[in-house]
Parts: sequence; C-alpha cells; structure tokens
Amino acid sequence: MNASLLQTVAERHLPAAFDLLRRLVAINSFTANPAGVDAVAQLTAEAFAPLGFDAELVPCSIPGTGHHLFLTHRGAGGDPIVLVTHSDTVFPPEEEQRNDFKWDKRPDEGRIYGPGTVDIKGGTALIWLMLQILRDCAPEVFESAHWLIAANAAEEVIGDDFALTTMRRCGGRARAVLVFESGPVDAQGWHIVTSRKGRSTWQLTAEGKAAHAGSKHHEGINAIDAIARVLPDIAAQTSAADERTVNLGMIHGGTVVNRVPHEAVTEWECRATAPAALQQADDFFATLSGTAANGAKLIAERTGHTSAWPGSVESEALFHLWHEAAAMMNLTAVSVPRGGLSDANHLWHLAPTLDGLGPHGGNAHCSERTADGSKLPEYVELSSFIPKAVMNALALLKVVSSFSS
Repeated sequence: MNASLLQTVAERHLPAAFDLLRRLVAINSFTANPAGVDAVAQLTAEAFAPLGFDAELVPCSIPGTGHHLFLTHRGAGGDPIVLVTHSDTVFPPEEEQRNDFKWDKRPDEGRIYGPGTVDIKGGTALIWLMLQILRDCAPEVFESAHWLIAANAAEEVIGDDFALTTMRRCGGRARAVLVFESGPVDAQGWHIVTSRKGRSTWQLTAEGKAAHAGSKHHEGINAIDAIARVLPDIAAQTSAADERTVNLGMIHGGTVVNRVPHEAVTEWECRATAPAALQQADDFFATLSGTAANGAKLIAERTGHTSAWPGSVESEALFHLWHEAAAMMNLTAVSVPRGGLSDANHLWHLAPTLDGLGPHGGNAHCSERTADGSKLPEYVELSSFIPKAVMNALALLKVVSSFSS
C-alpha cells in the first residue's frame, strides 16, 4: 500500500476528525461526572456508527462513574483487534470554568489546547481517522477485520473493572491490544510504548500516646517521631539498578504543638519495571508493621496494586510492523518503556500489546495558563495526527493480513 495515498485520504478526513475532537472536548467528562462521561460515550458511538460499529454501554462497578463503551465491527470474526481509549478526564467542571480551560485551537502555535485533547480524546479522534483511512484505501481489509473499540469510563482512577469487562467481550483472547494514549515525538523518532512499570501504594500509620508537651512530655509517645525514623528506609528502596522508584507523597499527624502527637500517617507509591523488583519492595514495606523504637504501634498496609506490563517478544514483534510502517514514510519509530500506568497494564495478557499510538502533545492533567507562559495547559500537536494515523493504518494492514492468512 502506497503511504502517499493514505496520507492524501487522511488529509481529506482531518477536518472532520478535528471537529469530532472539538465536540468531545466541549463535554466535561471528569471521572466523577457520570453524565458527562456517558455523553462522551454517546457521541463516540454516533461518530463510529457510519463505519459499521455497534455500540454497547456497560456500567462501571466503581461507584459514581459512567458506563464503559464497547464498539464492535465483527467482520469475518476471529479474535478481535482491540483499540483502547477512555471517555473520562481528570478535570472537575469547576476547575475548567475557573481556569477558562476549553477548546482553543491555535494554528500559529500548531496546537489545540483543551481538556482531554491529548489524554485521551485526541486518541479517540485518531482512531476514527485511522479507520476512515483503512475503509477508504483498503475496504476489503477493513471489512474483514474484527474490530473492538473499548473506551474505559474510569481510566483515571485505579481499578481492574474495565479490563475484566473487556476480557469477557474478547473471550479472553485478542489478535492485538492497541492503546491510544499519547505518543511523543523527539530526536529519536516516534515513540511506541512496549512496556510500563507496575505500581503499589502504601500507607503507614503510627499510633502513639498523647500527653502535655510541657509538663508530661516524658509520658507521651510521639507518633510523628516514629514515622520520621522509618522514612529514610522507605525512600532507600529507590534503586536505579532495579529500575524502581519510591515517592513519599504525603505525611501528616498531630494537632497542636503543645501536645505530644498520638497519631501520624504517611503514604507513598513504588513503581518498578520488573514484577520481582516491585514485589521485593512490597515485602520490605510489609515488615514495617510492629513496634517502633519509641514504643509507638506501626501499621503498614498496601492500599493498591497494579501489575507491570513487562513487555514481551510478541509485543516487540508487533512493534516491528510499526517500525516498518514508519520506514515506508521515511520516519523512525522507536520502542520505549514508560513509567506511567495505562489500560495496557491490565490488558496485555490478552495479546501482543502496544501503547502510545495516539497523537503527540503535552501537559496532560494540567489546566493552568500563566501570562508569562511558565504554565501551559494540556495540548495536542496538530501536525502529529496525519503521520500517526497513516503509520497506524499501514501497520494494521499487515496485522489484519497476517491474521487472515
């Protein structure tokens, strides 16, 4: 397939893709705004209906959230190619209003600013553009494939509900899992994500004994002191050799300075590339429960866990198709790890998986803009849509053809 033909078709559909993105961004879909999340899902379903996709809305089990969206084009059947996005964003409506954060297309900058432009409504629009290219340029291939577009209602909060629901709709198998989170571009080339770190979150609580800080200081047991003594040991689990990081993110305790604090708590997260490295740290954190040197009671509790997506030979083989597609366009695609979490952490067991297939942008999760430009809100790069859509389409032609053969 000639890459220039696909680019010509992509250019024809690009205005409609941007219009879809504009309408998606106009809807506040904060995770805790289920009506907005469902409105995004409905608009997405309407956009893909002309391509032959049937919609199904499935309740999310997390309280106060909207519905997961599944769009299916069965083609000749077989295991589906799963195209993953999400309907929610991290911005409460009050924050959008306070910061006047809305659709703001600036061709002179080559950017569109707005909530979800790159995380991940831009990815949804790019899926639409990519499938339009395939339908127009290779209708037999497009129609023969079993496509499943899976849009998470609550990706911005931790949970495996969406993954379990998606797996059930795949029968536990897929041809490929393709996640349309942002794909950076730099001097190395176009990044395609082939692994992600896992994460565990922890809380350590200290129970001490209150006392008057002046006259009865010796009778108190300082909970803050107990916590403070173990913080260096927690932080020391960061290890460059093990590709593991620990971030002590929160600590609080006590009430007033003339009272020995009887309670304190700290919370942290740990991320690691290898599951064994994450487990090693978790095993250490579990040993923190017990009695502190000053007599306080320490209680360590793991509050969350997301397994690593460690990558695989099969995912690297899938990436090679993207590398070849980029070369056909005189571009370079590079296989990269990423430290953040995505639905790929939960879905990679289904099939060879790639992530970062969405457009290029920056400042995800940021809504602030300052007059001096030191703070800029989330944006997507206009120039990244066509190259990424064409690259994805070229690679998918090979994915579908190899499956059909």
